[in-house]
Amino acid sequence: MRARLAALGLTLHGPHPPHPPLLAVVMHNGVAYVSGQLPRIDGKITCLGRLGESVSLEQGVEAAGVCALNALAVVEAALGNLDRIEQFLKVTGFVASSPDFAQQPKVIDGASRIFHDVFGEAGRHARSAIGVAALPHGAAVEIELSVAVAR
Repeated sequence: MRARLAALGLTLHGPHPPHPPLLAVVMHNGVAYVSGQLPRIDGKITCLGRLGESVSLEQGVEAAGVCALNALAVVEAALGNLDRIEQFLKVTGFVASSPDFAQQPKVIDGASRIFHDVFGEAGRHARSAIGVAALPHGAAVEIELSVAVAR
């Protein structure tokens, strides 16, 4: 998968593990559960604010893509190799939104497209896109996911 990422011009910016006692990835019965990932590059959150106010739709889509790449980075660190991913199961995207913003699915498409572009059919998944009042550290977007892993 590293070659596919490179061919697409994508870079894994992490991993950015969470603070103790949390884990970035928990494995159970062949499924990797990935903690929420923020749009972070070099330790800095790249997209702060709320969609519908200070963050544009385009910025939100880009931030979701960064979150997706960070999720892949922690999965790679946990598994040793992204090639062990058999299928993306569920992606949950949280979008810090103003009360009148209703395009959360379009924002989270930024993450879903990366998973599909990199993994093809295995990157297709079930998904929820949820608007929230605020996210950790003022981030505009957060992504969590679960993937089936080859043993």
